[in-house]
Amino acid sequence: MALITKAIKGTKDVLPSEVYKNQYIESTCLTVAENFGYKEMRTPVFEHTELFQRGVGDTTDVVQKEMYTFDDKGGRSITLRPEGTAGAARSFLENGLSNEALPQKICYLTSCYRYEKPQAGRLREFHQFGIECFGATSPLADAEMIALAKQIFDELGVKDLHLELNSIGCPTCRA
Repeated sequence: MALITKAIKGTKDVLPSEVYKNQYIESTCLTVAENFGYKEMRTPVFEHTELFQRGVGDTTDVVQKEMYTFDDKGGRSITLRPEGTAGAARSFLENGLSNEALPQKICYLTSCYRYEKPQAGRLREFHQFGIECFGATSPLADAEMIALAKQIFDELGVKDLHLELNSIGCPTCRA
Protein backbone atom coordinates (compact mmCIF):
# COMPACT_ATOMS: atom_id res chain seq x y z
CA MET A 1 0.00 0.00 0.00
CA ALA A 2 2.92 2.38 0.58
CA LEU A 3 3.61 2.49 -3.15
CA ILE A 4 0.48 4.46 -4.04
CA THR A 5 1.01 6.98 -1.25
CA LYS A 6 4.49 8.05 -2.35
CA ALA A 7 5.51 10.15 -5.33
CA ILE A 8 7.43 8.28 -8.00
CA LYS A 9 11.21 8.55 -7.59
CA GLY A 10 12.53 11.55 -9.47
CA THR A 11 9.30 13.54 -9.26
CA LYS A 12 8.32 16.25 -6.83
CA ASP A 13 5.08 17.65 -5.51
CA VAL A 14 4.85 21.44 -5.56
CA LEU A 15 2.75 22.27 -2.54
CA PRO A 16 0.45 25.28 -2.13
CA SER A 17 3.00 26.96 0.15
CA GLU A 18 5.64 26.80 -2.61
CA VAL A 19 3.76 27.01 -5.93
CA TYR A 20 3.93 30.81 -5.98
CA LYS A 21 7.67 30.54 -6.70
CA ASN A 22 7.05 28.50 -9.85
CA GLN A 23 4.27 30.85 -10.91
CA TYR A 24 6.54 33.87 -10.46
CA ILE A 25 9.31 32.35 -12.57
CA GLU A 26 6.87 31.19 -15.25
CA SER A 27 5.05 34.53 -15.48
CA THR A 28 8.36 36.42 -15.63
CA CYS A 29 9.61 34.20 -18.47
CA LEU A 30 6.40 34.54 -20.45
CA THR A 31 6.10 38.30 -19.90
CA VAL A 32 9.68 38.99 -20.98
CA ALA A 33 9.26 36.74 -24.02
CA GLU A 34 6.02 38.52 -24.95
CA ASN A 35 7.79 41.89 -24.66
CA PHE A 36 10.35 40.58 -27.19
CA GLY A 37 7.54 39.54 -29.56
CA TYR A 38 7.40 35.82 -28.75
CA LYS A 39 4.03 34.03 -28.75
CA GLU A 40 3.32 31.05 -26.53
CA MET A 41 2.83 27.58 -28.03
CA ARG A 42 1.66 24.40 -26.31
CA THR A 43 2.44 20.95 -27.67
CA PRO A 44 1.40 17.43 -26.61
CA VAL A 45 3.14 15.70 -23.72
CA PHE A 46 3.97 12.78 -26.00
CA GLU A 47 5.07 12.52 -29.61
CA HIS A 48 6.15 9.86 -32.08
CA THR A 49 9.50 8.49 -30.92
CA GLU A 50 11.08 9.17 -34.31
CA LEU A 51 10.63 12.92 -33.78
CA PHE A 52 13.10 12.88 -30.88
CA GLN A 53 15.43 10.40 -32.55
CA ARG A 54 15.73 12.72 -35.52
CA GLY A 55 15.48 16.07 -33.70
CA VAL A 56 17.62 15.38 -30.63
CA GLY A 57 19.92 12.91 -32.36
CA ASP A 58 19.73 9.15 -32.15
CA THR A 59 23.27 8.86 -30.74
CA THR A 60 22.74 11.23 -27.79
CA ASP A 61 22.36 9.99 -24.21
CA VAL A 62 18.87 11.51 -24.12
CA VAL A 63 17.69 9.28 -26.97
CA GLN A 64 19.69 6.17 -26.13
CA LYS A 65 19.22 6.07 -22.35
CA GLU A 66 16.84 8.67 -20.97
CA MET A 67 13.57 8.69 -22.92
CA TYR A 68 10.33 7.26 -21.58
CA THR A 69 9.26 5.29 -24.65
CA PHE A 70 6.42 2.79 -25.01
CA ASP A 71 4.19 1.26 -27.65
CA ASP A 72 0.61 2.51 -27.68
CA LYS A 73 -2.37 0.21 -28.24
CA GLY A 74 -1.92 0.64 -31.99
CA GLY A 75 1.67 -0.58 -31.84
CA ARG A 76 3.17 2.88 -32.51
CA SER A 77 6.28 3.93 -30.58
CA ILE A 78 5.41 6.94 -28.41
CA THR A 79 7.75 8.98 -26.20
CA LEU A 80 7.08 11.42 -23.37
CA ARG A 81 8.83 14.62 -24.43
CA PRO A 82 12.40 14.85 -23.08
CA GLU A 83 12.73 18.51 -24.24
CA GLY A 84 10.63 21.20 -25.90
CA THR A 85 12.36 22.11 -29.15
CA ALA A 86 11.45 19.05 -31.23
CA GLY A 87 7.71 19.36 -30.53
CA ALA A 88 7.77 23.10 -31.24
CA ALA A 89 9.54 22.52 -34.57
CA ARG A 90 7.08 19.76 -35.49
CA SER A 91 4.13 22.01 -34.68
CA PHE A 92 5.67 24.91 -36.62
CA LEU A 93 5.89 22.70 -39.73
CA GLU A 94 2.65 20.76 -39.32
CA ASN A 95 0.52 23.83 -38.73
CA GLY A 96 1.95 25.84 -41.61
CA LEU A 97 3.51 28.58 -39.53
CA SER A 98 6.32 28.64 -42.08
CA ASN A 99 3.77 30.10 -44.53
CA GLU A 100 3.23 33.11 -42.28
CA ALA A 101 5.51 36.13 -41.97
CA LEU A 102 8.98 35.13 -40.82
CA PRO A 103 10.65 35.05 -38.47
CA GLN A 104 8.16 33.26 -36.22
CA LYS A 105 9.03 33.80 -32.57
CA ILE A 106 7.69 31.01 -30.36
CA CYS A 107 8.02 30.37 -26.63
CA TYR A 108 6.85 27.54 -24.41
CA LEU A 109 6.68 26.38 -20.82
CA THR A 110 6.48 22.63 -20.79
CA SER A 111 6.92 19.60 -18.58
CA CYS A 112 9.64 17.21 -19.74
CA TYR A 113 10.53 13.67 -18.78
CA ARG A 114 13.91 11.94 -18.74
CA TYR A 115 14.78 8.64 -17.17
CA GLU A 116 18.04 9.49 -15.49
CA LYS A 117 19.46 8.94 -12.06
CA PRO A 118 17.74 11.46 -9.77
CA GLN A 119 20.23 13.71 -8.01
CA ALA A 120 20.34 17.14 -6.44
CA GLY A 121 18.73 19.63 -8.82
CA ARG A 122 17.89 16.97 -11.42
CA LEU A 123 14.54 15.21 -11.54
CA ARG A 124 12.92 12.78 -13.95
CA GLU A 125 10.04 15.22 -14.42
CA PHE A 126 11.10 18.84 -14.85
CA HIS A 127 9.83 22.03 -16.44
CA GLN A 128 11.48 23.85 -19.30
CA PHE A 129 11.03 27.35 -20.66
CA GLY A 130 12.21 27.70 -24.22
CA ILE A 131 12.24 30.14 -27.11
CA GLU A 132 12.56 29.38 -30.81
CA CYS A 133 13.00 31.89 -33.61
CA PHE A 134 12.09 30.09 -36.83
CA GLY A 135 13.11 31.63 -40.16
CA ALA A 136 15.57 34.23 -38.87
CA THR A 137 18.69 34.57 -41.01
CA SER A 138 20.54 37.29 -39.14
CA PRO A 139 22.89 36.67 -36.22
CA LEU A 140 21.05 39.55 -34.57
CA ALA A 141 18.30 37.03 -33.77
CA ASP A 142 20.81 35.10 -31.65
CA ALA A 143 21.86 38.31 -29.91
CA GLU A 144 18.20 39.12 -29.22
CA MET A 145 17.65 35.68 -27.68
CA ILE A 146 20.68 36.17 -25.42
CA ALA A 147 19.35 39.60 -24.41
CA LEU A 148 15.95 38.03 -23.65
CA ALA A 149 17.58 35.42 -21.39
CA LYS A 150 19.62 38.12 -19.63
CA GLN A 151 16.50 40.18 -18.99
CA ILE A 152 14.74 37.15 -17.48
CA PHE A 153 17.66 36.53 -15.13
CA ASP A 154 17.84 40.23 -14.24
CA GLU A 155 14.12 40.39 -13.44
CA LEU A 156 14.38 37.23 -11.34
CA GLY A 157 17.26 38.79 -9.41
CA VAL A 158 19.89 36.24 -10.44
CA LYS A 159 23.35 37.70 -9.77
CA ASP A 160 26.93 37.03 -10.84
CA LEU A 161 26.21 35.59 -14.28
CA HIS A 162 28.64 35.71 -17.16
CA LEU A 163 28.20 34.69 -20.78
CA GLU A 164 30.59 32.37 -22.59
CA LEU A 165 30.20 31.96 -26.35
CA ASN A 166 31.67 29.07 -28.26
CA SER A 167 31.56 27.75 -31.80
CA ILE A 168 31.82 24.24 -33.17
CA GLY A 169 33.54 25.82 -36.17
CA CYS A 170 33.09 25.20 -39.86
CA PRO A 171 33.26 21.70 -41.37
CA THR A 172 36.84 22.31 -42.53
CA CYS A 173 38.30 23.57 -39.24
CA ARG A 174 36.21 21.19 -37.10
CA ALA A 175 38.15 18.18 -38.44
